[in-house]
Formats: sequence, structure tokens, C-alpha cells
Amino acid sequence: MKKIPALLIFGPPGSGKGTVGVKLAATTKLKHLSTGDIFRGIAPSSESGKLIASYSSAGKLVPDSATAQIFERYIKGLIDTNKLNPDTDTLLLDGIPRTPDQVDLIQSVVDVKYVFVLEIKNDSTIVERLLNRAKIEGRKDDADESIIKNRLIEYRDKTALVLSKYDKNIIHYIDGDKTPDEVFLDTLSAFVSYNKNT
Repeated sequence: MKKIPALLIFGPPGSGKGTVGVKLAATTKLKHLSTGDIFRGIAPSSESGKLIASYSSAGKLVPDSATAQIFERYIKGLIDTNKLNPDTDTLLLDGIPRTPDQVDLIQSVVDVKYVFVLEIKNDSTIVERLLNRAKIEGRKDDADESIIKNRLIEYRDKTALVLSKYDKNIIHYIDGDKTPDEVFLDTLSAFVSYNKNT
């Protein structure tokens, strides 16, 4: 399979990755791909669905090999059904890679060109945002403060290390504490700059 060019949108849970990702894909030619959406779309009764539920309900990350396999299968499905063209499309990845090992595991599928990092300084902001999202979207993984705190520990211990696998020159930091519109504007501006230089 030909490697697909990809940009990453990165940051802790509740930093606005999904919101920014959807808006960025709607205003550019990027194809937004959220592993959270992929996982939530898997039948809960399937083997993969049960595996995902057993980890996400405790605020833990799904094992790397399973995540990479589900991701690769999903990408192949998009290509097979003409929803993704490896020759012309660029992916905007949200939620993968989440560990340094996943960087290696998905290297044969995607070629990461640029990374947007949404930074949030205070955990209290994240907890408040996620509890609020749970009320609006009915997402169980956002409704329990202890699970949220687990997710933040997982993010710091595992996910944040992903950035060390990429060249510093392709990483762009964005202040995620701003309003959603400002965060989107800053990300769009970074994307336009990236586009000019490629």
C-alpha cells in the first residue's frame, strides 16, 4: 500500500482536537480522521469493540498493536471504497499515534509531514471542558472525573512522548486555552504557512 501523506493534530483530551480537526477539514482539502470516531463506530459486540470498551471505560489507551491494526484496516477500507485517494489526498490525523510505538507501527501506512500541538496549561480547564462535553454529547468516557484524570496521566506518560519521534521543525504549538474560534484561526493560519512552504 502506498504511504498517505498526513498531518497530525495533537494535544491532551479536551484540548479541542476534534472541533478544530472537523473545521479544518471543512475549509481545506484535508481528510479528518479521528481514531475516537473510528473506535466508537465499531460494533460493541465485535471482538474489537469489546477490547476497546474494556480499555476506554477505565480511561486507558487501547494496546498499540490493536490500535494500529484497526487503523490500517480502516484506511484500506476507505481506499477500497474510493473514499480516499493515496495519490491526491492528505489525512489530518486526530488521536493516532498516541504512543511512540504507534509512530513506528503506522509508519508503513502514513507519512507524517507536520504536527499541530494544542496546548492547555491547566488540568482544571480540561476536566471542566470534558465534563461539559459529557452533558452535551452523552459520552460516558467524559462523565467521570477519575477516568478523565487517568486519561491525563496516560497522555503525559505515553502520548506526549510521541513528539520526541518527530523533527522539531515540523511541530507547531498552538495555545489551546483561547476560544474555539481563535484556536481554529491559529491552526488554519499554521496550515496556510505550512502549505506555502511545501
